[in-house]
Amino acid sequence: MENEMHLITLRFGAEKARAAEFMAGHNAWLQRGFDEGAFLASGSLPGGAGGFVLARGAGVEARVEADPFVAEGIVIAEIQALPATRMVPGLAALVA
Repeated sequence: MENEMHLITLRFGAEKARAAEFMAGHNAWLQRGFDEGAFLASGSLPGGAGGFVLARGAGVEARVEADPFVAEGIVIAEIQALPATRMVPGLAALVA
């Protein structure tokens, strides 16, 4: 569904120690998502557990697989569809 939102959680996995090696690629992946309008927000999870991305639109799975952190096992990604039934007008305009 084109206007569906997704919460992507990126929890550190067994290869966390290699994160610095792939940080530039991960940051470029994030920027590309924002530049293309697919990502609405991102940040760190509490306690240094990893990060999150609030995304919109179709093709989220393929986009997540393209993250170097995911490809290299730095993080384990979980994608949760968020079928919102109510939104503030500003958010509704971003998701449409």
